[in-house]
Amino acid sequence: MTAVTNQPTRWRLADGRELLFFSLPGHEPAPVPDLRPLPPRGERLSQLRFDRQTQQWVAVAALRQDRTYKPNADQCPLCPGASGDVSEVPAPDYDVVVFENRFPSLSGADGRAFTLPDGDGGGFVDAPGHGRCEVISFSSSHTASFADLALPHARLVVDAWRDRTHDLMGRPGIEQVFCFENRGEEIGVTLTHPHGQIYGYPYLTPRTAHMLAAARAHAERHGSNLFADILADEVADGSRVIARTESFTAFVPFAARWPVEVHLYPNRFVRNLGELTEAELDGFAAVYCDVLRRFDRMYPTPLPYISALHQYRDSESQREGYFHVELMSVRRSATKLKFLAGSESAMDAFISDVTPESVAARLRELA
Repeated sequence: MTAVTNQPTRWRLADGRELLFFSLPGHEPAPVPDLRPLPPRGERLSQLRFDRQTQQWVAVAALRQDRTYKPNADQCPLCPGASGDVSEVPAPDYDVVVFENRFPSLSGADGRAFTLPDGDGGGFVDAPGHGRCEVISFSSSHTASFADLALPHARLVVDAWRDRTHDLMGRPGIEQVFCFENRGEEIGVTLTHPHGQIYGYPYLTPRTAHMLAAARAHAERHGSNLFADILADEVADGSRVIARTESFTAFVPFAARWPVEVHLYPNRFVRNLGELTEAELDGFAAVYCDVLRRFDRMYPTPLPYISALHQYRDSESQREGYFHVELMSVRRSATKLKFLAGSESAMDAFISDVTPESVAARLRELA
C-alpha cells in the first residue's frame, strides 16, 4: 500500500500563491495557467493581538469575512478547472493538492526572520499575523469524503501532510504546524468538497502549551512520558479501546469532552509524522480510515467531525510531545447536537452528555 511519491509538482496561481500537486504513481498532473483576475495579495494582512488576561495571542483577520461561502457545486473552487478561469486548481484532474489559502488567518512565512514581541510588557501589544495557512484537497471528487478514499490515496494525503509539516517546521518564525479537517455543516464548514487545512503558527497554541506543561510536570514527577502512560493505561483497561493494530491504537479517552471523541496514537513514541517509518505510515492511513468509516456508520447521516493532528518538534520546549490525532464530533444522537453553552464557552468547563465507555462500545460494534 505504500505510496511512492516524488517531489510535488509546483505551480503558481494568478495572484502568486503556491499550488502543489501530490500524485499517485503513474499519474502526472497537467496544470494550466490560472486566468482569474485575482487582486494582488498583501493589501489586507492579519494582525496578532496579545490578550493579557489569558496570556494568549489572538489573530484578527478581517479579510476572512470575504471568503467563499457555500458555493453551488458548479462553482466549487476545489473541483478541478481545466479552463483555468474558475477553480483554485487549474487542471483537468488531480489526486491531492495543497495551496496557500486565499483568505489566510496568518501569512508571510516565506523565509523572513520573525520573532513575536514580549506580551508581558504592559499596554496593547500586537504584531503582524506571521505564519502560513494552506488548504489541502483530499480528492478531485466533489462528493467524496476521506473515509471513501482507497488506502493508497489516503496514504498520499498522509504523505502530503508529512511534506508540508517538514517544510513549515523549517521556516523562520513557525513554532507549531497543525494539520486538521472540519467535516460537515454542523461544524461550520462552508465548502462541502473533501478538504482540510494546514496552519503554521508563530506561537504554541493554548491547548498545545497546556498539554506540554502537563507533560513536563508528569516527567519531573514520574520520570516517564505522560502521553505514553495514558496510552498504556487505556490499553491495560481496554474498555475504551476501539481498534488496535501492530502500529496504532484508537480509543475513546477516559475524560472525553465531546459526545463522540476518539484519540489515535502510534504504539511507539514519535513527535510528528516525519518520525514514523514507511510501515507505520501505512498503518496510520489504514486505522485512520477505519475510524472514519465507523463514524459514518453510527447514524443514518454522515457524522460531522473535526480531526486534529497534534505534532511537535524535537526541541527543549516540545520534547515531551507525543504525536497523536484527536477526532471529535458535536453529534450526541441521531437527531441532536451538542452546543457549547455557558459552562463550555465561557469557562472551558466541559460537561459530557454520554459516557466514554458507551461510545467506545458502539464504535467497536461498527467494525
